[in-house]
Amino acid sequence: MKKRDISLRGKIIYSVYLRNHTKEGTFLGLVGDLDRIKALGTDIIWLLPIHPIGHVNKKGSLGCPYSIRDYREVNPEYGTIDDFKRLVDEIHARGMICIIDVVYNHTSHDSVLVRQHPEYFFRKEDGSFGNRYGDWTDVLDLDYASRELWKYQIETLVQWAHIVDGFRCDVASCVPVEFWEEAVQAVAKVNPSAIWLAESVYNGHVQFARECGYPVATDTDLYRAFDMEYPYDVQDYFDRYVKGEGRLSEYISLLNYEEHVFPSDYIKIRFLENHDTPRASERFPDTRQMLNWLAFVYFQKGTTMLYGGQEWQNREYCTLFDKATFVRDESKDISPFMIKLAQIKKSLLPFDADFSAGADDKSGIVTAYLANSTTRWAGVFCVEGKSAEVSVKAPDGEYVDQISGKTVVVERGHFKAKGEPVIFRIK
Repeated sequence: MKKRDISLRGKIIYSVYLRNHTKEGTFLGLVGDLDRIKALGTDIIWLLPIHPIGHVNKKGSLGCPYSIRDYREVNPEYGTIDDFKRLVDEIHARGMICIIDVVYNHTSHDSVLVRQHPEYFFRKEDGSFGNRYGDWTDVLDLDYASRELWKYQIETLVQWAHIVDGFRCDVASCVPVEFWEEAVQAVAKVNPSAIWLAESVYNGHVQFARECGYPVATDTDLYRAFDMEYPYDVQDYFDRYVKGEGRLSEYISLLNYEEHVFPSDYIKIRFLENHDTPRASERFPDTRQMLNWLAFVYFQKGTTMLYGGQEWQNREYCTLFDKATFVRDESKDISPFMIKLAQIKKSLLPFDADFSAGADDKSGIVTAYLANSTTRWAGVFCVEGKSAEVSVKAPDGEYVDQISGKTVVVERGHFKAKGEPVIFRIK
């Protein structure tokens, strides 16, 4: 079982899709935005796939970055390998680190591996190439029954580990955990501090794969190899709540459940949006609601992840398949709020704490706690933008809200929430 550095729970990841992040859409185009990204409290920049994109059966006008032609080259659309190395150097110069996307479940139809090693690929019953999931029409699945494929993929990871600081592994659950364990060991020889983030999959994905007889790993399985994982084990319940199909308390109870089913040093990333989901400001058009949810994300036990454009409350889904630079509307800039939350997360909240929370379905208010042997913190989040009196597990008295700096009063075990997020230290 992998030993994890739980200080990663106190970090902030900023996700960048190079094509759409700047007008240039290049490695060097991003350099000019690094100081601003750093100022948000960012520790880790995650770049969506940087490799050449397949042309055959491509989606959209430019193709999907997750349909990769060559794992060992950079996309010329973004620049040269020297441009990429300069970008990483600039990231390091600002005290941040860089991780890149690893897409090892599949390649494009016209990939280098299809041409050179067709034996590495999954075959359908009729012997033709294909994929295990029908809607991924622009890719062909790999077959890890081939040990030569393992060797090739691990050699590739080692190549990049000489440049970058870790990897975000796409649909990691669909690649054998034993492969990831071997890869982690190999990379550690050249970069022992490399970070490994697994895109673990939705519960429905696990169930469907197993019903079809396809191998798939659970979150618990993946912790054998990875430092951090996605929160997709509970995402279904969050999505159902947002759509009005489920209760807030159901989602919150599952966050509590994570405390009991994963290793004590488990690390989840926490987010409101990513490149696969609707924008947070689309889901929560009421800014007060969205800011409460955002504050709760920072408060939760885990590594906070932001997606480029979130700080400007972008509402339009940022397509992966075409050029669509996100909008930087200064009138909607919530960067100061994010910076304040980052300061609270990094300097005040304990990353070695136990987490617990409760939710009132009537008021739409979440009360959450982080506690270790020396300190205890409370957060009250009005995620539906409502004001209400809520019960809190804190002695009667006055406290300081770390977000606004205002006084918080607990009287007879209750607090009058006024629709704004509140975070305060109990002891």
